[in-house]
Amino acid sequence: MSELSVVLEGLSFLEGPRWHSGRIWVSDFYTHRVLSADEDGSHLRTEAEVPQQPSGTGWLPDGRMLVVSMRDGKVLRREHDGSLATHADLSSHADTLLNDMVVAEDGTAWVGSFGFDLMSLAPRRAAPLLRVDPDGTVSVASEPLHFPNGPTLVDSGTLVVAETFGNRLSAFDIGPDGALSDRRDWAAFGPVPESEEPLEALGALTVAPDGISTVDAEGAIWVADAKNNRVVRVRQGGDIAEEISTEAVGCYACMLGGADGRTLYLCTAPGFAEHERRETRLGALLCARVDVPAAA
Repeated sequence: MSELSVVLEGLSFLEGPRWHSGRIWVSDFYTHRVLSADEDGSHLRTEAEVPQQPSGTGWLPDGRMLVVSMRDGKVLRREHDGSLATHADLSSHADTLLNDMVVAEDGTAWVGSFGFDLMSLAPRRAAPLLRVDPDGTVSVASEPLHFPNGPTLVDSGTLVVAETFGNRLSAFDIGPDGALSDRRDWAAFGPVPESEEPLEALGALTVAPDGISTVDAEGAIWVADAKNNRVVRVRQGGDIAEEISTEAVGCYACMLGGADGRTLYLCTAPGFAEHERRETRLGALLCARVDVPAAA
């Protein structure tokens, strides 16, 4: 088992880790901040304050950061002077919390949403990925998915997204206009649960894929398994090649980074329930060293 080290601690609930400009970036839900730090967690700084709860981040070609504002259904843009502006309003396309996001080199973004009120354990509903063009135009990008989470780009023409309640990672072809097509299983861990009751569906999952890493140099993806307190390295097709346990705490997102691409960052907390995490500061960013680096 790879040895885990603490990078950051004393936080609420971390999501959306990104390796960017030689630093690790994370969103802390309930302190409403996007944070960044050096590889070892030193020189921590607040990059943005997002009152309506930050999640996925990414960057436009000119270096301005985009960040999902979950509760008001927006993607915000951090201007060069540090101020935040609305980049896109997705609220007419998503009536539940927005979630993670991936941004392509040209500035096109794909954003997921919960689809149902998870924290109240409402019946499950599927939700599509939404596309945000570089000019802020919003459109529906995919068919409805089972809690679209953790999107990543495996190459310029393929997007992979975790379906947390779907027991799978799904792949899509990216068209010239950013449209997604030809959904197929990139990795299937078992059948899609039939129950609309979230806890029953969670119990039926083999893997509950949450945040996922960028692809590594061998084409595999690290997947945070929100059900089983672990992160797994998955090959296309669904073979689990490696596993790292986070033991008593859950793991909800992961990202490859570090100067040599071999540091795997893990977002951990004792659980994901909002009423347990909002006022506590038990969230931590851990890391482990892995053999295969992130793809160039």
